[in-house]
Amino acid sequence: MTVTEQPAAETTSTTGPVIDTDVHEMIGDINFLDFVDEPWKGRLHPDNWMGISIPYSWPTTGGLARPDAIPDNGERAGSDYNLMREQHLDAFDIRFAILTGLLYPSEFKVQPDFAAGIAKAYNDWVAHEWLAKDPRFLGSVHIAAQEPEVAAAEIDRIGSHPQMVQVMLPVISHDTFGRKYYHPIYEAAVRNDLAVAFHQGATIETAVGLPPFYIEWHTGISQAWQSQLISLVIGGVFEKFPDLRVAMVESSWTWLPHLMWRFDHNFRSLRREVPWVKRLPSEYIRDQVKFTTQPMEIVENPDHLYQMFEMVGNDEFLMFSSDYPHWDFDSPTRSLPPSFPADLRRKILFDNAVKFYKLQDRL
Repeated sequence: MTVTEQPAAETTSTTGPVIDTDVHEMIGDINFLDFVDEPWKGRLHPDNWMGISIPYSWPTTGGLARPDAIPDNGERAGSDYNLMREQHLDAFDIRFAILTGLLYPSEFKVQPDFAAGIAKAYNDWVAHEWLAKDPRFLGSVHIAAQEPEVAAAEIDRIGSHPQMVQVMLPVISHDTFGRKYYHPIYEAAVRNDLAVAFHQGATIETAVGLPPFYIEWHTGISQAWQSQLISLVIGGVFEKFPDLRVAMVESSWTWLPHLMWRFDHNFRSLRREVPWVKRLPSEYIRDQVKFTTQPMEIVENPDHLYQMFEMVGNDEFLMFSSDYPHWDFDSPTRSLPPSFPADLRRKILFDNAVKFYKLQDRL
């Protein structure tokens, strides 16, 4: 694409239809236990195991969440469907909200059978407690990637649900998902016509591990998405599965041009090491990978953000995400610079996700 003269600034108070690619449904009351099979159900006890979370205290007033998204019953923000519907879905004309959860069994470092049991329970809980309540919800299949064949079986089991659109993998720092060991997961995703999404998890670290302050960690963790994306290309995932669709969710996206430039440069010099990679890395990325907006950087000159689309090479790689109900929530009416042309905003807010998630027949 070619960047042309920018239009005059215009308001974004109205956006038209929106597809939000990152909405976090949360476990609130104890009914999640109803979906957990034994022996795993008996292990979910406050004195034993209650999930995992990042090791930092939250420096924000509402903790992980927007304070106004916490329901009156005191349960976790994102656990009340009625509040989410009123505060987000209806308020912003959200045609589809892709649920991404916040419990990712793939990052459990121990007890893989337990992780698989929790993944199955979570998928059944989401289908019953969320997808069944509103046709605007689209789901993510949660898996335990520690045993890829088991994960593939879970994708086959629940992936045919008409509202499931992707497989969820957390961005971890202790392994790379491009390894052949994980390829059965991508094969199952393609077999069920599902995308694969990579999202921040609780165990994610920076290149130097866990720095002393949350702001350091939150600024530096995009390194993990970069590492996973490099691994997918070099592991031959895109060459082996040309129909695979991958979304990098909550990774930010302005680092992408630099990564593609450096990656292509190194590939030209070192491609003998990976003869199964047949094309430039940037070509696989442009053809098969999408990114989401949140966290949307606010820059001094918004025209610099617009120039990123020419650097990447197209205007279809970016999809809107709000990260509702978290503290760094991005509103669809305010997150995109007014200097973005109307047709580009429409693509980011709606059209690109329609194409990526194959939603044309649902509109």
